[in-house]
Amino acid sequence: MSAPPAWWALLLGNFAIGCGVMVAPGALNDLVRELQVSVALGGQLVAVSAVVMAVGAPLIAALAGGADRRRMLTLAMLWYAIGHALAALMPDYASLLPVRAASVLSAAAFTPQAAAALSVMVPPAQRGRAIAFVFLGWSLASVAGLPISSWIAETAGWRWAFALVALLSLPAAAAVWRTMPDGVRPARLSLAQWGGVFASPRLMAVIGVTVLSAAGQFTLFSYMAPYYRQVLGASPAQASALFLVFGVFALLGNLLLARHIDRLGPARCVAIGLTAMALAICAWPWAGGVAAMALVLVPWALGSFSSNSAQQARLGAAAPVLASALMALNTSAIYAGQAIGAAGGGALFVASGWRWLWLAALAWMLAALVLSRWAQRRMHGVGSHG
Repeated sequence: MSAPPAWWALLLGNFAIGCGVMVAPGALNDLVRELQVSVALGGQLVAVSAVVMAVGAPLIAALAGGADRRRMLTLAMLWYAIGHALAALMPDYASLLPVRAASVLSAAAFTPQAAAALSVMVPPAQRGRAIAFVFLGWSLASVAGLPISSWIAETAGWRWAFALVALLSLPAAAAVWRTMPDGVRPARLSLAQWGGVFASPRLMAVIGVTVLSAAGQFTLFSYMAPYYRQVLGASPAQASALFLVFGVFALLGNLLLARHIDRLGPARCVAIGLTAMALAICAWPWAGGVAAMALVLVPWALGSFSSNSAQQARLGAAAPVLASALMALNTSAIYAGQAIGAAGGGALFVASGWRWLWLAALAWMLAALVLSRWAQRRMHGVGSHG
């Protein structure tokens, strides 16, 4: 694919970031076994990381101001490498948790600030393509990074899975430093921009859809690895294959979205994605084997990343002047939903085991669908399109 070297560097950075965010759920089986903690407590690594990223993304966006993004993004990748290397050396859960929380500050900085950098580096006519290109790194992480992390953790141990993220982050840091120009300084987000977002019920409702959708997904997704082993009896290779199925169809969903979003509109694409995930969650408890689970994961994966991408497009179309603030806040909403889902799922698991996790996930997803429909009606009511 023809693209400037800086785009490839940012794609590689997002790939490393995505692998790092997903390494905890992928490696959860071996992690809880070696550190001798419960599945629910192990899942709180996902929840705490998501809280840090949810709070960090808008704070970093607000504080970054006119900082040079070449240096900022390079330092973020180096911090990610150091953090995951240290995490791999931690002797127990109590020391791993704060190191993990500190390392994911890089994720809060890199992904939204890479998009902000492109808004300065790329002419307006190419920005949509550029952002879509570098965000393919996240989709590729779901295709390759998650199943590889799961396989490494199951065969060599969770520490090697974390070490792999550290190794991936180093060439990403070098690529960003070599290819990005000096002087990339997006404009600081003003208080008026932030105030304009929070003062709009319809925009905040769309942000709320992101929170609810992520909560629904991560109620189950955070605990997929132990579910595959304990309930389905999946081998390490089979668990990795299930993660691979999810990643391949998540990538396909994003590619289909890019092809059809202009014709269908972002709001309709969001509704399609949420409905597909809700149907998959409904089928979850009846998937009694690995093959059946692979079929259940297909509609979920098709709707997962594509609905998030459609949400970004929906917000950008709803209020172009506020796009910078909205993108940072929507990124925060994704991570906030992940924290809610992982923490809530862990609490429910402690109370009743696997039995009701799917129903809680479904409730979040149905709430997202209802709120999305309400928000779109409000947008039509004020003459917006979408």
